Amino acid sequence: MGGSAVISRPELTPEEVDPRVDLGGIALRNPVLTASGTFGYGTEFGPFLDLRRIGGFVAKSLTLEPRFGNPPPRIAEAPSAMLNAISLENVGVDAFVREKLPALPEGVTVVASLFETEIDRYAEAAKRLSGAPRVAGLEVNASCPHVKSGGIEFGQDPAVLAQLIRAVRRATSAPLLVKLSPNVTHIAEMARVCEGEGADGLSLINAVQALEVDVERRRPVLANILGGLSGPAIRPIALRMVWQASRAVEIPICGIGGITSAEDAVKFLLCGASAVQVGTANYLDPGVAGDVADGLRAYAARHGFPRVQDLVGQLETGGR
Repeated sequence: MGGSAVISRPELTPEEVDPRVDLGGIALRNPVLTASGTFGYGTEFGPFLDLRRIGGFVAKSLTLEPRFGNPPPRIAEAPSAMLNAISLENVGVDAFVREKLPALPEGVTVVASLFETEIDRYAEAAKRLSGAPRVAGLEVNASCPHVKSGGIEFGQDPAVLAQLIRAVRRATSAPLLVKLSPNVTHIAEMARVCEGEGADGLSLINAVQALEVDVERRRPVLANILGGLSGPAIRPIALRMVWQASRAVEIPICGIGGITSAEDAVKFLLCGASAVQVGTANYLDPGVAGDVADGLRAYAARHGFPRVQDLVGQLETGGR
């Protein structure tokens, strides 16, 4: 990857650029999705964005039964970022399939995110979501507490992560992405575990575990004490991890972390991501994902790339 001189290409028009990508068997009209937990169940953003303008969206993480989140305060601002400890509140798998999916416009690509506290429950959730109308693929949220392992996240222990992916892979034939935790020492190792157990792609990174303090009250700003840090502040961390993981595995990667513009998305593609997810920025501008998609195509045209996917892995790391 990289090391050679930048090739000068004739400029194209955006209409001449093919924006389509394949993310581990999930066909996308362009590489831009929205991240789980930041876009509800899709319908909430209908008044602000034509969902067919983007590649698709990842729905809120689903558990087998409805789940209530942490008590407030559970969202707070941080420098160039947001801190949250919502704790994956959701309507449950069955209500999602019965009520949320039919409410979406035709032609919208949906990736269902699943989360649980036990491996067998993950597998059951995957089984119930498999074959659900309009679900193009599954994203396993492997960045949550694992009760039987003493509270450790699935994505922090290679052996536990392998057991999880193996069980979910057996439960479904749907395209399977694994959303990895950034709170690890070696992301490449975790990526290889997922590839070895049959994952079709990776999503990284999830929020970074963090803490913020209210000095006047001498208390944490969140009732849960710890929360997940997301937004532009974590983008350099995310880029580093995408680059490291892309050098370790052959399966595609969906990059996440602080994307607010097409330029940010280009950075992820250059570092090896095949697609991206826009997350925290949706709270500031509910139509931003559409602008990112349009901007990606314009960038590819301006630099002479006939396909957006031709940008993947084009980071030049040699001499200047």
